[in-house]
Parts: sequence; structure tokens; C-alpha cells
Amino acid sequence: MTLQPLHTLLVAVLVLLLGYGLNRLIPVLARYNIPAPITGGLLFAVVMLIVSSSTGFNLEFDVTLKPVLMLSFFAAVGLSANLSLLRQGGKRLLLFVLVLTPFLVLQNSLGVLMAWGLDLHPLMGLVGGSITLIGGHGTGAAYAERFAEVNNLQSIMELSMTGATLGLVLGGIAGGPLAQWLIRRNKLADASGHAAEVVHGSDADATQIAPSNFIPVLAATLVAVVAGQALSDWIGNSVVTLPSFLCCMLFGVVIRNVGNLLGWRLNDDAIELTSSVNLSLFLAITMMALNLASVISLAGPLLLILAAQLLLVLCYGAFVVYRSVGRDYEGAVMSAAFCGFAMGATATAIANMQAVTQRYGPAPQAFMVVPLVGAFLIDILNAVVITGFLSLAWVGA
Repeated sequence: MTLQPLHTLLVAVLVLLLGYGLNRLIPVLARYNIPAPITGGLLFAVVMLIVSSSTGFNLEFDVTLKPVLMLSFFAAVGLSANLSLLRQGGKRLLLFVLVLTPFLVLQNSLGVLMAWGLDLHPLMGLVGGSITLIGGHGTGAAYAERFAEVNNLQSIMELSMTGATLGLVLGGIAGGPLAQWLIRRNKLADASGHAAEVVHGSDADATQIAPSNFIPVLAATLVAVVAGQALSDWIGNSVVTLPSFLCCMLFGVVIRNVGNLLGWRLNDDAIELTSSVNLSLFLAITMMALNLASVISLAGPLLLILAAQLLLVLCYGAFVVYRSVGRDYEGAVMSAAFCGFAMGATATAIANMQAVTQRYGPAPQAFMVVPLVGAFLIDILNAVVITGFLSLAWVGA
């Protein structure tokens, strides 16, 4: 039985609601920042696997809306990139970006080497590298579709989602202990003063999203999607190709910052809502169609790759990130954030920082630098590095 696009969208919304409910009922899911579409989608996939195995009934979905949702998400990510804010990050921002760039190369190199050692396609190493770990579920799903169509890799979508989800958990677990080890080893506890709770803004300070500030964001998102697709098609036959989602993100960056120069301001809360809704629906539709039975045969090799990546992240965070961004408390907090970046996502990085600062005290520079990098810089750097690896014949063949 195949559901039409509207019915598929309805099921995706119900899967999201299921995920939100599970995250509220099971605190450990929220603690490790497992996205609601992943929680609900995995449960839905498990139920469908049981139903299919016991009754032979199979449910398929018309996924026509998936590419639009994916491109809209990356366009909104680009719209969130306010370049004028980058100057406020100062020296730590530059240093953090500089240490992240070679790490992307190391992470993908390790993934490819592990894939070769496990007799897997080299692209599986990239999936077990920065595509899913730095890029998260959205980037992982985007490249997985490309690998499935162009390289005919079986179960690549399922493995991408599994790797990204496990990366979120591992990144959330590893960040806090790494920062604590650095703080104790270098006797940094006094640098933060007394332990402090993270102060959150009141509801009164929140910006109300209304049609008057949401519609301009929607228009800018759609313009970036249309222009990005056109650019990707135009350069599609060149030596170096750019995926459609990266082109859409770059147009989003241009629209946001040119608009700022012209006095046309976009509402940041509306941009965040647009990005979140598109990604959530895209992931929900993706997870609903997972074939879990096909994942089992490759789950073992994927776990071995992730274990090696976690070891690399811990060593790089302790001996490179901490020493490069400042051998102080702020540097330790940013090392915890690095674990979130390297194994999970920006949300995991911020959660790691909050866990540390709630115990040892505030780290204002870290909380300014990390979201700026996570908003779009890391995605651009990651896309450039991945494109470089894919251009190598012995990797992308």
C-alpha cells in the first residue's frame, strides 16, 4: 500500500507528535538531545517491521515532498548566517574554526581507512565520518540519497540515520567528562568562581512570530531554494560539482547579508522556526520508511567506525582544541562543545556547555563563539571538505 504525498505528510506530523511525547516521557532521550523525528520515526519503523514480519503488510510512502523540505531547511540555515556578528567572536572564534578544519580531514580520513579495513565501500567511511557526525541527520540524509542514487549503495539511508543518532548520544556523553577532566587536571575550577545556574531569558523577552515577519522569511527561503537549484543544475556538468542543498544554503547567506546592508531585516525566530519545521518533517518522512531489517548486517562495522571516531574526538579535544583556543576554563568548555560538534550537532554542543557551566560557572565567550560557528560555518567547511574527498576517484568511485 502506497500513501499519497498529503497522507505521507499527515503520518509524518503524527510521527513528530509521537516523538515529542516519547521525549517527555523518557527523560534520557531529551537529556542526550535525541531529535523528536528520530525518536518517533524509529519507533514507527520498529512497529512497521513487526507488522510486516507477522502479517506481510507493507506500507510505502510517496516522498515527493522530501527534496523540497531538505532544500528549504538548508536555505533557512543560510538565512540565519548574520556575518556582522562574526566580528564579535574575536580571537577564539578564529582559533576554533582553524582547529575544526583539519579535524574534518582527519575524521573523514579515519572513516575511509576504517571502511577499507572492514571491506566496505569508501563512501561508507564518509558516512561514518563528518557527513553524519559533523553534519548530523540533515546532511547525512542529503548525502545518503545521493549515494543511493549515484553509487547504488544499499541501506545507506538507514545507516546514515543510525550513525547520526548514535553520534548524538556519544557526543552528549563524552563532552561533559572531557571538560571535567581538563578542569581538574589543569586546576581551572577557581577560574569560574562559584558554580552558577545558566540564566535563561524570560518569556516576555521572546519575539512574537506573526505573519508580518514570517512571510518575508518564507519568501526568502523559497527564493534561495529556487536559485540554489538553478545554480546546482547550471554547474552540474563542471569538474567540481556542488550539491543542491549547499547552493541553497549559500544563497540564503547572500540574501540575509545583502538584506542587512539594504536595511531589510529578517526575524531570527521566524528563521529558526522555518528551519526546525522543515528539518523535522524531512527527517520524520525519512525515518518512517526505514528498512530496519537491512541495517542489522552492517550495524557491527558501523559501531566499530564510531568507536574509533569517538577516540579521535576525545584525543583531539583534549590535546588540540583545548590548547589552541586558550588553556583556560573557556577553552575547557569549548572542548566539551567540540565533542558535541564532532559527534553530534550544535544542539549537543550547547547542551554540553550548559552541563559544564551549571556546575563550574559561566563561560560567556564560549556561548558566543560556539553558536556562531554551529549556525553555518561548520556546515560550509564540512561541505567543502566532503566535496574534496568525493572528487578523489578512489573514494567516490
